[in-house]
Amino acid sequence: MSLSIVPITFSEACAFIAAHHRHHGAPAGCKFCVAVADPYSIASYAAQEPQVCGVAIVGRPIARALDDGWTLEVNRLCTDGTPNACSMLYAAAWRAARALGYRKLITYTLPEEGGASLRAAGWRLIGAAGGGTWHCPSRPRVDTHPTQLKLRWEAS
Repeated sequence: MSLSIVPITFSEACAFIAAHHRHHGAPAGCKFCVAVADPYSIASYAAQEPQVCGVAIVGRPIARALDDGWTLEVNRLCTDGTPNACSMLYAAAWRAARALGYRKLITYTLPEEGGASLRAAGWRLIGAAGGGTWHCPSRPRVDTHPTQLKLRWEAS
């Protein structure tokens, strides 16, 4: 299988995430999106355009303390299970972020996710982050999706 990095719009990436992501919807916005496609799949041949196998949406860090102007976050990465697609997307996202002048790219995984594709793309595990609730007495909130411990990864 020969995969290649291809451009994708934010709305196309959001549609792919809605169809394939197992526990999150698309983020509200982004700085840029990137996709990986199989130009030689049967569907691609019939449509005469590459068949998208995965997308990455990169934006500003969710955590205010990390939003220093030099850091971006892979807010969402989603594939259809195609081998090596995740690693290609993480590597392409880091190359694009560097080309735009950013010094660091971060992302988060759940503890049960192994991180093999991040390690293959040259990222390093920073440690545990997050967890708990956003509710506090001074600012009551209702958590709209599960907040849990995550692992922070970084490319720099």
